[in-house]
Amino acid sequence: PVPTPERLFLVAEAIRRGVDSGELAGLTGIDLWFVDQIAGIVELRRELEVSRATAPLLRRAKQMGFSDGQLGYLQDTSAGEIRAARRDLGVVAAFKTVDTCAAEFEAQTPYFYSSYEEENETPPAGPNTVIVLGSGPNRIGQGIEFDYCCVHASFALQDAGYETVMINCNPETVSTDYDTSTRLYFEPLTVEDVLEVIEKEDPQSVIVQLGGQTPLNLALDLEAAGVPIAGTAPSSIAMAEDREQFSALCRDLGVPQPSHGTARSLAEAEDVVDRIGLPVLVRPSFVLGGRAMRVLYGIEELAGYVRDLTGPGGVDLNREPLLIDRFLESAVEVDVDAIFDGTEVFVGGIMEHVEEAGVHSGDSACVVPPPTISRTARESILEYTARLAEGLSVRGLINLQFAVRGDEVLVLEANPRGSRTVPFLSKATGVPMAGIATRVMLGESLAALRHLGVFTDPEECDYVAVKEAVMPWDRFPAEDVVLGPEMRATGEVMGIGRDRAQAYGKAQVAAGHGLPVAGTVFMSFADRDKAAGIEIARLAHEGGLRLLATAGTAGHLADHGMPAVPVDKVEEGAWDPVRLIDEGKVDLVINTPRGRRAHTDGRLIRIASTRASIPCITTIAGARAMVESVRRGRDGIVEVRSLQEYHA
Repeated sequence: PVPTPERLFLVAEAIRRGVDSGELAGLTGIDLWFVDQIAGIVELRRELEVSRATAPLLRRAKQMGFSDGQLGYLQDTSAGEIRAARRDLGVVAAFKTVDTCAAEFEAQTPYFYSSYEEENETPPAGPNTVIVLGSGPNRIGQGIEFDYCCVHASFALQDAGYETVMINCNPETVSTDYDTSTRLYFEPLTVEDVLEVIEKEDPQSVIVQLGGQTPLNLALDLEAAGVPIAGTAPSSIAMAEDREQFSALCRDLGVPQPSHGTARSLAEAEDVVDRIGLPVLVRPSFVLGGRAMRVLYGIEELAGYVRDLTGPGGVDLNREPLLIDRFLESAVEVDVDAIFDGTEVFVGGIMEHVEEAGVHSGDSACVVPPPTISRTARESILEYTARLAEGLSVRGLINLQFAVRGDEVLVLEANPRGSRTVPFLSKATGVPMAGIATRVMLGESLAALRHLGVFTDPEECDYVAVKEAVMPWDRFPAEDVVLGPEMRATGEVMGIGRDRAQAYGKAQVAAGHGLPVAGTVFMSFADRDKAAGIEIARLAHEGGLRLLATAGTAGHLADHGMPAVPVDKVEEGAWDPVRLIDEGKVDLVINTPRGRRAHTDGRLIRIASTRASIPCITTIAGARAMVESVRRGRDGIVEVRSLQEYHA
């Protein structure tokens, strides 16, 4: 069987039930020494279940790795009660220095980790300390973008005269470099571990809103423990994440939203869908990176979705209700990052997604300044941003997502925290948004920071910047490449140029997607995309690409004067599109599926394109942007200029 994260717990449970350590070592292939160590933990657990928590017993338990939550469970009390008892008995964490010199010289590097020994090796806490909570392990939905925000927060705090303390457990980040902060603690981002550092450092404030969802999940518990949280109050962050509270706020502020509802059961979900109509976007509350988010086009899909979501080990809808929104087809999605100091809103930029609403913002390319948003819509976006920032009592960063159709603007969500687009927008505009927001969190005003020369308002730029997602398809060759509401990207790149075609082309090359400047494009448009596909085919043809298409798409293009060669169905005939791709006779695939992903010809074609390492575009907007860049040609794309030249 394939090992899972639960394997060690199963071994411990087997020992608890009396299975011999030697037998377990033979069955599992785990060395007997390690099985004996697990047996020691099990034996201590038995003692904790029947003995009163004395100082020696608690110290032994902490040295063996028992958390306060586990101890509370075994002692039939709460983690908070255990924490208080430990402190009364003097059982607190002692911090040791990471010896970066292998004992040859005295280590000066300010890296620390916790233990439950006697001697503490950290220096005395300074009087003007601010703690920044990092983003923890990188994973889809929470990557290096948040680490960027934490690093720039630390730099900004040091420039303002503070001692900075970083808490993070990921050594593969810039925030854990030796020269990023005054002191660094390699600790898990849990309430217990963070409180131990806070007890040692006695900070003026703790910053939680820059590291993504991981530190945000700690905010309410830290505040309840008396920790001073910098910037936006945790209650405001929680309000923005609670659909019912946020909807009530939007109604009070006159900010329109798509039709929506919440559900704690399948029956409630069906009632909501009946009321707001199809298609719908569904997701559980408090998701990271759009996990388990789906677009449903039929009521029959809802039961299967809820069953999969709430199965063994799944989501408890009573605790995390299902959020259901009317899905706005053909709408353009827009991201806004702004800073609010209680009086003034500074909007860093309006970013227009290349892919239409429904594709996760982390997977969609986005463009700044927005190329197709009307002046009326922009004014509405700025007005709604100001209303929501004030209504949520933001102090620092806020990210908002809007859906735009013509002049109509609807707010999708507001997140009073740092977002994954802050680094892109900062580099595109030259404004250090994370650093500015950090100083605003600690009480400075935007006007004062301008006066100090920390930043100036950017002028309207004469260039275009494009953020593009880096996808992991080459690592998962059997995975369908269709973009949707669940995030798949594992990185991002930026292209910058004189116009959108040049910037988008640079971004495609940087993301490893390639930019075909000659050869053949294969096209297959869903019925509703065929009208828009005519213009895409024309641009591709003018760019020098030969057109292949499925029979239906080829017929539609031929009716409008586009010379597309029809191909056979998959596994039928010499012009099987999968075979043509495998033989290197196709250089670009444009395939726009609709509805649920199915094991159809389209899926096989998309997987073949991944296997052949050729670009595969699955949205109309993405296809249009790609062929505009193809039409420009390589000479029209390649131009080297520094960021400083663009910002001059």
